[in-house]
Amino acid sequence: MAEPALRVATYADLEAVPADRVAEIVDGSLETHPRPRPRHAMAAVGLATELNAPFGRGRGGPGGWIFMVEPELHLGVQVVVPDLAGWRRERLPAEPKTAFVETVPDWVCEILSPATARLDRGPKRRIYAEAGVGHLWLLDPADGVLEAFALAGSQWLLLGTVARGETVALPPFDAVPFPLDDLFPFADPSADPFADPRAEPDAPSLPTDET
Repeated sequence: MAEPALRVATYADLEAVPADRVAEIVDGSLETHPRPRPRHAMAAVGLATELNAPFGRGRGGPGGWIFMVEPELHLGVQVVVPDLAGWRRERLPAEPKTAFVETVPDWVCEILSPATARLDRGPKRRIYAEAGVGHLWLLDPADGVLEAFALAGSQWLLLGTVARGETVALPPFDAVPFPLDDLFPFADPSADPFADPRAEPDAPSLPTDET
C-alpha cells in the first residue's frame, strides 16, 4: 500500500501559530520554535546597533544599507525569518507595502540556539544560497563565535571566524570593525567565575638538575 503524500504547509498554517513562537515554512514543512532566550536577544540587539549607525545611518561609516530584525522573507515557496537581514539601499529603495519582504537580502545573520541550529546550519543555509543571498553570518552566543560566509557560485565560502576577545572585521561590513565581546554584555559563562582577571598568567616551570 502506497504511503500517503505529505501535506505541504500553507501560509494559513503559519498564521495560525501562536504569537509566542516563530514560524517558518521550510521545504514545505511548518517549522516553529520559541522566542529567543535573553542571551540570543541581546546579541541580536547588539549586532544591529553595531551595524546600523555606520552602515545604515552613515554615522562613522559608509551608510547605504537597510537593516531589519526578524523580517519575514518570502523566497519563492520558502518562508523564513532570519534574526537579522540587510539590503543595499539601491536594492530596497522603498518600504515594502506588505508584512513580508520578497526582495532577496544582500546579507543575513542567524543567531544560533539549541532550538534553531539544525535549521540554520542546514536547510536555511541552503535556501539562502539558492535565493542568491550574498553574505551569511552565523553567530553562536553560547560559544562566543561568529562565522562569516560569502556566496561563491552556489556554494558558501567561509571568509573567517571570530571568537571572544577578537575584533569583527568581516565582509560586507569590514569597513568599521568592532569587538565581538560588545555583543555579550555579561561575562563568558564558560569562564572561571572565581578567577581574578588581574592575575598574571602562571610562569612556565624551569628545568632542574634533579634526576
